[in-house]
Amino acid sequence: MGRRPHQPDRQGPTIDIEDTARFLRAVADVRPLPAPPPPARPAPPPPLPLQRYRDERAVLESLGHPLNSDAALESGDEWLYLRPGLSPALLRDLRRGRFRTQERLDLHGCTVEEARTELRVFLREARQRRWTCVCIIHGKGLGSPGRIPVLKRLVGGWLMRHQEVLAFAQARPGEGGGGALQILLGWRRRS
Repeated sequence: MGRRPHQPDRQGPTIDIEDTARFLRAVADVRPLPAPPPPARPAPPPPLPLQRYRDERAVLESLGHPLNSDAALESGDEWLYLRPGLSPALLRDLRRGRFRTQERLDLHGCTVEEARTELRVFLREARQRRWTCVCIIHGKGLGSPGRIPVLKRLVGGWLMRHQEVLAFAQARPGEGGGGALQILLGWRRRS
């Protein structure tokens, strides 16, 4: 008669009682890990000081400088401005840093009148040199009473009154962030 094919042992593996006892002694102090805490909810965004914005706008308008509310947009504390009639792509490109900054004006430590004069002189020089993208560093107001960025709002308002200012946006983080504005300038040819 021929050989039968090999059949596996139907009893299964044998259990060594000593091995089992050693294993149980080795893991006797093991405790289950605590359940992970539920994911934390993100903090709500800070409230927008809308009344302060309205008050500042009223002050600027009372100085005889009406503002076109469609032209100036505020996103949180970020100033954005695009001259009416221009493509929003221009503002988007400015915000993304697609224009090379040609010159900077630092207004740190200036009084309001000094800042206004410095800005006027700077824009005159920008016109003479035909700069198209400049940066105005107005600061974040950390040294001001109440830590209120006085120059930030005023500089934005002053810039909107200059015909050569096409757009401005908060500078990128590496270029001053909330303490500076990138300004895009356009110059008409003189006839």
